[in-house]
Amino acid sequence: MIEVIAPGPYATVQDLGRPGYGHLGVPRSGAADAPSLRLANRLVGNPEGTAGIELTFGGCRLRFSAGTWVALAGAPCPVGLLLPERGGDRRDPRAGMLAPFWVPAGGQVRVGTPVTGLRTYLAVRGGVDVPPVLGSRSTDSLSGLGPAPLAPGLALAVGPALGLPPIVVDAAPPRPAESRPLRLIPGPRDDWFVPGALAALCAGPYEVSQDSNRVGARLRGAALERARDGELPSEGMVAGALQVPPDGQPIVFLADHPPTGGYPVIAVLAPADLARAAQLRPGDTVRFRL
Repeated sequence: MIEVIAPGPYATVQDLGRPGYGHLGVPRSGAADAPSLRLANRLVGNPEGTAGIELTFGGCRLRFSAGTWVALAGAPCPVGLLLPERGGDRRDPRAGMLAPFWVPAGGQVRVGTPVTGLRTYLAVRGGVDVPPVLGSRSTDSLSGLGPAPLAPGLALAVGPALGLPPIVVDAAPPRPAESRPLRLIPGPRDDWFVPGALAALCAGPYEVSQDSNRVGARLRGAALERARDGELPSEGMVAGALQVPPDGQPIVFLADHPPTGGYPVIAVLAPADLARAAQLRPGDTVRFRL
């Protein structure tokens, strides 16, 4: 079992989501930065889609009742490991990001605040074993499907490691810091905006608002002017859609986005840039290019 001593600002169980239910009004959800969860799982020998813990802005403390392998990837955080010993806990310097490390029975993993980025993923060998809902163990913050967010005192079961392949990855290279613009595909409703709106969007920069979450990153910057008033009939939404409410300030839909929406979508992020968008933190600036 994993005992949650402190969850940090916001922590949830996430796997790669529940695809295939959009027609029933159920979005995919899952890890906001899927490549980082996949990497953390590979480091401990799990299948890439195994459920782990998504930490938002770090700050978590976990105690492990039995010895196991753990790895962290995503937003880089200071990581501490406390080993239980007679006379008091002892710090183990071997714990860190992007490499598997052994946590003995009774050990505590402490994750600090990320230096850059927003979301960090903790994988444990065998995975976090909460009951699946519609085939996924992910917490969906919008619909309420899946387990509740982590809270102090919560105990999470760890799945069996029997049958998993041996750990063969000692360490992973850090993801290089990228300052290049997020790439956009125009449309599908760019015709609802004045001809210069896409150029204004790419002239940037936009600042990430404090009101952002797993549903979407709200941006502040040049207002995107419409050529039409009113709302669209509800239509399907995808992760990465840039939806524009009447105030002209775009919202980048993330993992827990609604399945439909009535505001026009001026552009959609290139799928390869979704993970970078998920790591934007309030106060960050972002630029776009077509």
